[in-house]
Amino acid sequence: MGTIGKDFKYKIIKNFLSKDEIDLFSLYCEMKHRTNLKNFDFQQSNVADTKYYGDQATDSLMLKKKSLIEKESGKKLLPTYSFWRCYTQYADLEKHTDRPSCEISVSVNINSDGTSWPIFMEGTSLDLKKGDAVLYLGCEVEHWREEFKGDYQFQTFLHYVDAEGKNTEHYMDKRKYWGCKR
Repeated sequence: MGTIGKDFKYKIIKNFLSKDEIDLFSLYCEMKHRTNLKNFDFQQSNVADTKYYGDQATDSLMLKKKSLIEKESGKKLLPTYSFWRCYTQYADLEKHTDRPSCEISVSVNINSDGTSWPIFMEGTSLDLKKGDAVLYLGCEVEHWREEFKGDYQFQTFLHYVDAEGKNTEHYMDKRKYWGCKR
């Protein structure tokens, strides 16, 4: 793994979520998933997982965790957007890099049925436990997941750009308000 600063590429942040945050977000995600009638992702995976862009709860988490991410990345950041997903059996994530709004990204394992489902960063397998996160350079680091064999996994993704970098126009992902779609 790279180090903080110019060589930074990705790093695991253990216990990114507290036990209370895990409990709260687990209940929230379960309720949203069970009542979901229209927010499915038919593009990123081979199954129709529940997906919410700009969710009020995860946008709030993105804003709350900004100072921690600044400390961990060594960069002053501007938040762009968040989303969360409930991945289900047979889900996968194709090898990719992200768009400019995801310059500095955080993938958080909120909770799961306990099935291991590593994320790969440049070929390295990272197995996040509930509450753990991986901080990475989303536009540079190729990342993916192989087919999920479990029942469910709740993940949230928090995205930022370098406040002194080339992607500052992506602040708020060009939205007018936090907690909404474009």
